[in-house]
Amino acid sequence: MIEASLTDFILFFGLALVAVASALGMLFSKNAIYSALNLILNFVTVAIFYLLLGAPFIALSQVGVYAGAIMVLFLFVIMLLGAEKLGSASTLAWQRPLALALGVILIIEAGYILIFRPGALPAASAAPSDFGSATSIGNTLFNNYLLPFEVISVLLLVAMVGAIVLSKKKKPV
Repeated sequence: MIEASLTDFILFFGLALVAVASALGMLFSKNAIYSALNLILNFVTVAIFYLLLGAPFIALSQVGVYAGAIMVLFLFVIMLLGAEKLGSASTLAWQRPLALALGVILIIEAGYILIFRPGALPAASAAPSDFGSATSIGNTLFNNYLLPFEVISVLLLVAMVGAIVLSKKKKPV
């Protein structure tokens, strides 16, 4: 069994607190830019969790792809459209009580499993020494999943060409 020290618990729960607080900040922010910045903070804390799990390549991908490229695109679109302030959305009267009830049910179920049925949780197994490394991911990707990888690359290329064609303005004749 893996022994965890007190500092590991403090680090985990500190990061979990930051992740949950940034997610709540993203949800309840009235300003779209602040909401996007909270989402970036959440992505970075998830990347730190990946580092703690021994998956540096996935952590780097999380920061580079999501916190970097995707969020820059979101911020660009928010600023381009001038949608910094979110309007007051009309919600149906039944949505909020239903969401609260489902959230309470989820917390009760998680508590029940953690307290009364800890054997139902998957056992922690030792991962291989190269788990999550760029070499093992590359070998798996290019040996076992070469065809799907190439199909996705062609699909992304077609999407990029389609976006360029759709964004070109037609010249008057």
